[in-house]
Amino acid sequence: MLAFISNLLLFFAEAAPHGAAKGGWWETTGSHYLNYPGFEAWKFLNLAIFSYIMYRLLKKPLSGAFKAKREQIRAELIKAEAEKQAALSALTSAEAKLAGLDGEKTSIAANASKEADEEKARIAAATEADIARSQTQTAGEIARLTALARIELRRFSAEESIRLAEEKLRAQMNTEKDARLVKAGIQSLGGLN
Repeated sequence: MLAFISNLLLFFAEAAPHGAAKGGWWETTGSHYLNYPGFEAWKFLNLAIFSYIMYRLLKKPLSGAFKAKREQIRAELIKAEAEKQAALSALTSAEAKLAGLDGEKTSIAANASKEADEEKARIAAATEADIARSQTQTAGEIARLTALARIELRRFSAEESIRLAEEKLRAQMNTEKDARLVKAGIQSLGGLN
């Protein structure tokens, strides 16, 4: 490309009108400034042409890519904003629940205290009823045992009385009294027939 432009400039420099001075403008001024060591304007011209061509070639694909990236970033920002709003609403609802927890905690504590008092009263009433029932059962058992003891004591007293009377009778008994008693017993039965 640079060669083409150089050749074009040389062509126009040589094609100068015949009446012009030899060498023309290009040989006197243009060549000197354009080929100045370190400056060399043709390099800058070549860079400008290359940049322009690259711009024209890459404008559509790059602008599409940049536009797609811009839309992607915009969508991510919108999504992030929506997530932020959702998180803020969740935070607000959590804070409301936390605020409600204090009231709920005192309500639960009051209900638990009330239920504990009711349970205490119920247990006390049940205990009183158990005590009364136990006292009634104990009194009945004592009465039964007392009656059994009295019966046993009467039986023992009767046996002891009989044994003592028997001992007394045996001590007083002799053969003569024994014979008389046997006769009296036989006569009371109706005699000896």
